[in-house]
Amino acid sequence: MRLLKTLFASVDWWLISSVILLTLLGLATMYTFDGDNSYFQKQIAWIGVALVGLCIAIIPDYRFLRQGNTTFFIYLGILFLLVTVLFLGETVKGAQSRFDLFFFSLQPSDPAKLVLIAILAKYFSKRHELIGDFRHILVSGTYALLIFGLVFIQPDFGSAIILFSIWFGMVLVAGISFRHLAVVGMIGVIAFMALWNFGFQEYQKQRIMTFLHPLADIRGTGYNAYQSTIAVGSGQLLGKGVGYGTQSKLQFLPEYETDFIFAAFAEEWGLVGSALLFFLFSIVIWRLLYHAVRGATNFERLFAVGVAILITSHFFVHIGMNIGLLPVTGTTVPFLSYGGSHLFTEFLGIGVVIAMARYTKQHYIARELIE
Repeated sequence: MRLLKTLFASVDWWLISSVILLTLLGLATMYTFDGDNSYFQKQIAWIGVALVGLCIAIIPDYRFLRQGNTTFFIYLGILFLLVTVLFLGETVKGAQSRFDLFFFSLQPSDPAKLVLIAILAKYFSKRHELIGDFRHILVSGTYALLIFGLVFIQPDFGSAIILFSIWFGMVLVAGISFRHLAVVGMIGVIAFMALWNFGFQEYQKQRIMTFLHPLADIRGTGYNAYQSTIAVGSGQLLGKGVGYGTQSKLQFLPEYETDFIFAAFAEEWGLVGSALLFFLFSIVIWRLLYHAVRGATNFERLFAVGVAILITSHFFVHIGMNIGLLPVTGTTVPFLSYGGSHLFTEFLGIGVVIAMARYTKQHYIARELIE
């Protein structure tokens, strides 16, 4: 009982409440009054699993992640899974990115994002005074590049973008100089040119060209982006009502439960509902940054910032994709989109941050007693 009291006393209810509301909004968007509700029903089960994972995640003391080699071994484990999925994974829509485990599918690229955050947080926290040395940028980039490359060749371009965003954001927070930033930018341009000529699949090039000329082929490569912008605009001020989105429920908008759930949400909830969505996400990011500022050590601070970057990059890449500002990359919205792997990973990340905040609070209380 004392343990439960301590755990519940440390829970950030602002953060938890916002996350749960977001999952419920996503669930409502998947529901239809006339048609197949299989995604809706499966998502209820996944939300239950994710909530159990969250409750378990707030229990441990995660200081072991910044000590010893545990984090590095976890990193090696996720690399093993990413290599294995290339040979034994299930191919869905041209991407060999998940394991078929009979009752559910596991997509290793989702927990890989959290593992990347942990390994970078540990690396930078140990070397924050020497971050000006460009060698540390290269080493951290190697950590990120191994995961990025294995995800990219699946191919899962959307997750690869998020992985790069996590590394780049955490490098900036860690304190990279503008001179090094310029070098990284030049490397990025060269890498993009190389990927365009030797790495990108033809459909990925078409998506980027569609981004530059979104109305050039609305019956072909630009169809999804075109239908998405129609759905967002048709919501107007108050939307068409939950379950009554014509673009999504009549299948004009494909993958509305996952890749285009914001467009489906905006159609049914309108501008007012979209503003509510932005407000709830702003609370989530605010609370994560609050815990980052109050972290006991640089590891806890960087980990919380990394989770904030993960959620922010997913959110804005998805929104940009749905309103025609970014190319279609198959990126989900945290907590809203259908899917077990990404939902469980996001709840796990939130749980770890809350657990870290518990012993951060104990750290400050102990310091006050000493003083």
